[in-house]
Amino acid sequence: LGMSQADLDALFTSSPPGPIPDGEARGTAIVAPGTTYSIDIANAINHFAWQGKTFDAKHAVLRNRITSLGLNAIIAKVYEGPSWLDNKPCIVLDYSETSLVAHWIRDEIRLIAPKIYLGKVYWQKKRLIDFALEF
Repeated sequence: LGMSQADLDALFTSSPPGPIPDGEARGTAIVAPGTTYSIDIANAINHFAWQGKTFDAKHAVLRNRITSLGLNAIIAKVYEGPSWLDNKPCIVLDYSETSLVAHWIRDEIRLIAPKIYLGKVYWQKKRLIDFALEF
């Protein structure tokens, strides 16, 4: 949360895709990275909106855990593909065919440390925010 956007981008572009994850990951939204607001925004999002993702590697899908109740909803297809950021391999989280609510959203993740992935969120092809997943 303390890294700048440039540092997050450099970390993402220098990291391998890693394997398609399996199981439950705690998520942290990274909004306004490197500012004093980033931690407060992340805490609010985690409490009220999004807690993370639950991956099913065998079926190449995931469900987002949303609301303070941790409901598993908003399904995405999961596969390896080229990143829109640098055209290198990443794990793509594709909502275009699985979600009416988020069909214009695409996430990309790469493994930055054991059991930790850094992600990018796109609305169509416009970058929105970053996020971290910890398994």
